[in-house]
Amino acid sequence: MIRLHRAICAILILASAVPALAGHRLITQGNGKLAIVDAEGKTEWEMNWGGIHDIHVLKNGNILVQQGGAKVAEIDPKTKQVVWSYDSARQNGNEGKPVEVHAFQPLENGHLMIAESGIGRIIEVDRDGKIQKQVKLKVNHPHPHTDTRLARKLSTGNYLVCHEGDGFVREYDGKSGDVVWEFEVPLFGKQPKGGHGPEAFGNKCFAAVRLANGNTLIATGNGHSVIEVTPAKEVIWKIEQSDLPGITLAWVTTLEVLPNGNYVIGNCHAGEGQPLLVEVEPKSKKVVWKFDQFAKYGNSVSNSQLLDGEKTQR
Repeated sequence: MIRLHRAICAILILASAVPALAGHRLITQGNGKLAIVDAEGKTEWEMNWGGIHDIHVLKNGNILVQQGGAKVAEIDPKTKQVVWSYDSARQNGNEGKPVEVHAFQPLENGHLMIAESGIGRIIEVDRDGKIQKQVKLKVNHPHPHTDTRLARKLSTGNYLVCHEGDGFVREYDGKSGDVVWEFEVPLFGKQPKGGHGPEAFGNKCFAAVRLANGNTLIATGNGHSVIEVTPAKEVIWKIEQSDLPGITLAWVTTLEVLPNGNYVIGNCHAGEGQPLLVEVEPKSKKVVWKFDQFAKYGNSVSNSQLLDGEKTQR
């Protein structure tokens, strides 16, 4: 009995010495709420806001977010008021044309990059709403709702664009606008199947991140997976729908690469009991953190941004 007691005490001491896995502070949107959540999962701040496909928190703390179908709005979180906006449905020649905005990015020079679906272009505008640059997009199956999902300007000046309707990720030269690399997201021998949840299937890619090694990390949307692709278009790494114990991936949306190399993956339309975000150590595919607030934010959380203070790729 003495030996057993000592063994139990030793186990308890070791367990108490193992640090708990830290959570993440983040901003997200769901169930008509835009919210900042602290690392313990408690709501710091929230306001009423409709559905989104992209979001950024600026250096000054203001929130840059989609408003409706085609507007980008900047919100002052202290007053919960829109302090600046750009409306792609009304400005710079788009009046009366079908257009939606699903991606935008604040740039270092203060300009804003916007991907205009339906119009089929990327523009960079200044704070007065004047176009400083534009690039025509290659779209095989044009539609204002599916021309693009997330698009990002790379450090090279090129643009990396997810074309949801085409099932392609394309990289555009930042000067000429030429397509310099493209990758068709594979179906891996399966047939497309309609729907939005785990039962659906396709290659409606949502996000792409250019890794430091030159490869591209892709969230395949209703392909329920994340894949790493080389410049030669070889898939060398993959997380599939049921690879993570106890987790079912549905519409895989956002990607963030953390400074420690881990991936944070958005898991939309996965249903009750499934996490909205998952942090994975890529080599082991071990889940090190989950954000599971389905009861509060619902089944359509498509976008988020971590706010831990360390710079990530997204």
